[in-house]
Parts: sequence; C-alpha cells; structure tokens
Amino acid sequence: MTKHRFGLRKGVALGVALALAAGGAMAGEKEELIKLRSTTTNLIQALVEQGILTKAKADELIRKAEQAADAEAAQAKASAMPADKHVVRVPYVPEFVKDQIREQVRAELRQDVVKDVLAQAKHERWGVPGSTPEWVDRITWEGDIRLRAQDDMFASGNAAYYNVQKINEAGGIGAAGNDAYLNTTVNRARYRARVRLGMRARITDGVEAGVRLATGNLKEPVSTNQTLGNSGNAFQVVLDRAYLRYDTTKSKFMTLWGGRMPNPFFHTDLVWDSDLNFDGIAATVRPLDWSEGGSNAAIQPFVTMGAFPLQEVQLSSHDKWLLGAQGGFNWTFDNADRLKMGVAYYDFRNTTGRRNTFGSTLLDYMAPGFVQKGNTVFDIRNDADPNTNLYALASDFHELNLTASYEVATWAPNYVVLTADYVKNLGFDRQAVFQRTGTLVDARTQGYQLKLTVGRQKLKKAGQWQIFGAYKYLQRDAVMDAYTDSDFHLGGTDAKGWLLGGSYALRKNTWVTARYLTADAIDGPKLGIDTLQLDLNAKF
Repeated sequence: MTKHRFGLRKGVALGVALALAAGGAMAGEKEELIKLRSTTTNLIQALVEQGILTKAKADELIRKAEQAADAEAAQAKASAMPADKHVVRVPYVPEFVKDQIREQVRAELRQDVVKDVLAQAKHERWGVPGSTPEWVDRITWEGDIRLRAQDDMFASGNAAYYNVQKINEAGGIGAAGNDAYLNTTVNRARYRARVRLGMRARITDGVEAGVRLATGNLKEPVSTNQTLGNSGNAFQVVLDRAYLRYDTTKSKFMTLWGGRMPNPFFHTDLVWDSDLNFDGIAATVRPLDWSEGGSNAAIQPFVTMGAFPLQEVQLSSHDKWLLGAQGGFNWTFDNADRLKMGVAYYDFRNTTGRRNTFGSTLLDYMAPGFVQKGNTVFDIRNDADPNTNLYALASDFHELNLTASYEVATWAPNYVVLTADYVKNLGFDRQAVFQRTGTLVDARTQGYQLKLTVGRQKLKKAGQWQIFGAYKYLQRDAVMDAYTDSDFHLGGTDAKGWLLGGSYALRKNTWVTARYLTADAIDGPKLGIDTLQLDLNAKF
C-alpha cells in the first residue's frame, strides 16, 4: 500500500499545485481551476477521514503545494512582464495540453485510490464480489448417509436368553413381559438408515471445535442406526460429538481433547465399537520422528492417556470411570510399508455390582446404564420377589489390549493390510465373583481377532474396491460387553465366528458394501446368528 500511496500523493500534489495556482491563471480558465482546487481539497479531506492520510500528512502536502504554486506563479508573473512597456504578452496554453493535464491527474488519482480501496476492502472483507466473511474459511462441514438392508437369521435349536437391558429398564422380569427375552428364534429383516452431519471450526492456530449430529438414541452408545418403519414418525437426532481439540502448532507434538470426542485410541472393534464416542479428556503425545539418514524410514512413538466419566452417581462418591493409557509406535519402512502397534490398559472403576441389603434399593445405581449380552451378571435386588430384578456386572474389568496393523504398499494405491488384536481381562477374580453371585464361574477372559483387507483404504472414486475377511473369538468376560461390536453376533461377548465382505465405489464418494457375519456362542447355551448387511453409502 506504501507504493500506491506515494503515487496517490504525487497525483494529489500536482492537483493541489494546479488548484492553488488558480490566482495566477488567465481569467478564462479561472472557473475550471477553482473546480479542480475544490475537488482536490475535498479528496484530501476524504483520504484523511478514511485513514489513508493522516491530518499532519495532509497539512504538509497542502503546505508544500502552496509553496510550489506560489513559486510557479511568481515565475509566471516575472516571465509575463513585458520588456517593452508598450508590448503586452499573454501566456497561452493550448487546449489539448490542458486536456492532457486534466486526464493525467484524474487517471493517477483514480488508479491509486482504487488500488488502496480494494486492498483495504480485501483485508477487511468488504462486500467485494467473490469475497466471503473471514469466519467462513475457518469452518469445515462433513457428513455421510448410509442406507442398510439387514437380515438376521437364527439357528434352529437356539436357547432362550435374558434381555438384561430391558429387564433393568422395566424393573424386573415380570414388568418386562415378552421383552424380558432376546429374540433368538425368529428371523428378522430390517431396513435401517444412518445420517451424520459434522462441523469442525478452527478457532485459532491449533485450536479446533467439533460438533456432530447423528441419528440414534440416548440408550445405545454403540449404534447410530435408525430402523425404518416407525409408524411414519420422524427420525430421532442426537448430539453425537461436541469437543474442543488443541494441537501444538509446529510439530503436533501433543494433541489435547475435551468433551465428547471420537475414540482417541488405536483400536479395532474387538474392544470398542466403531460408533462409540468418549466423554471426558484425553491427550496424545508424539515425540519427534526417529528417521534413518538418507532413507524414507521413520519411527514415530506415541502415548495416549484419557479419563472418561461413565456415570455420575448422586448418592455416592464412587462415580463410574474409565481410565485408559496406550503406548505404541508408527514405523514406516524404506519401501513405504508401515507397521503400527499399540499396547493399552483400560481400567474400569466402580462398575462392579454389590447386592442391596434386604428391602433396600440404595445400591441400585451399581447396575450398568447399558449392556448388550455375554458378561457374567447377578441380581442385586434383595426383596424376596422373583419378578423384581436388577442385574449388575459380577467381574471387575481391567483390560490389557495389544493391537497391531501391517500395511503392505507394494501394490499401492491398493494395499494389503493385516490386523491383529488381542485382549485379556486382568480384573477377573474367581473367588470375588463367587462371593458376589454365590456361583463358581470359570475365568473366560481372553479374546482375539485377525483381519485381512485388500484394496483401497478409502473409496473416493468410481471403480475403486476393497475386500476383507476376519475371524473373531471373544470370551464371556474378556471385555465389557456394552462397548464391543454391536453387529457381530448382534452385539456382546461369548461369541466366535467369521466376517466376510467387500466394497465397490459406484461414483465419487458413493459406494456399496456387502458383509456376511456368522457367529456362535462359545460357552453359553446354543446361540447361532448369521447376519447379512447390504449398504449404500454416500459421503460429503
């Protein structure tokens, strides 16, 4: 802007000089020069008001112009004095010269003013065509829609299973009625939809706010599906995420989360369902890459820690919490293959039940807010009525989890990815469970999963594809059944079986997925469930 203002001031000075020289001009040009002088003075005043010139600079400009005009007028007067008193000399400026001077002054003024105004308008986001308010550039919208056709097929001879969640909600087996039992015998076909709309806003350098709306409900943290066929009623929409995130701005050495956030841990769906979000605070620290000189190989270690409240209890100081910590690394090899490993420990606090004293309901809060099926549970009600029941977890859960993923980049952009996951519940104590339940329960506390994926990691363009297959084995008390995969064996633990599927992109950011899941109970009564899912996905 300094260069523009210099040109502007030069043009203004010329105009001022011409205007102030009006007193020495010919009478025929006096009116024209008075107009020019008035216009120039008003222009200088406007530039002062707009902040382009300071008042001091404007006064100095006028003063210098007046001095120059006085000098030119004196020189013109001297040159106009006739050497011979009988000779009268009349200075004459051709009309085309005057026109050129006027046009030059106008052009220079117009060009410099326009440049300065446009620069200021761009900086201050004035209503210039094509510009938008500054805050718009700091907001990013994202979302996806999934339409699903799902068939659940049950093996003949399946046993009856309690629906613990419905029993707890109703206050007992008697009050739950038919809902006290899971459907384990009647095949079911459902059409389901999932819609998610998220916004990420950059508050300032390194600080981001995230908000996401999704279909779903307030009772199932592991599902955002909406089953169609609800008597024409509208979908229920919930606030799925609401967080603040801070990243150190230079090297992303550390990331801090607070609020309702996506899962901050490296994981598979063996322990955590893919739809699950976490409430609380979390931090990930990433020391600098350990790179090998002269190659693309690098190792980046990371440590993630978090504290997540599960349930705030009004009548107790023992609120339910999840404390988690994970350490691991990303290792990129010279040939672009990548190995990622993590070792995590998830410590659930105050989630194990205790039986009420006779006739009391003081310890009812120890019942979990949400369960699927599989974990060892016991009735904590103590009122001599077999139809009033409230089930709580019999075991502590302190889960040791090892997760690894190896990506083969030989055929990039198509990848071969092998994922392995293992978990063991170190919190199971057979004697403590016996004291709570009155029953000797074997320790069934381990789980693992192996998965192979071939193709594109993300489907963005038409014709891209991916196929996958996995085997999963998850014992009864290996993990808390509330938070594991809600599709395999229709949710919960005590299940083993296979998953096969593939995806194909029909258009940009639009793809179809087919999955077939077949699973059986490991130790419990017979329960075989096959599930077929056909999805149409769109991402925007």
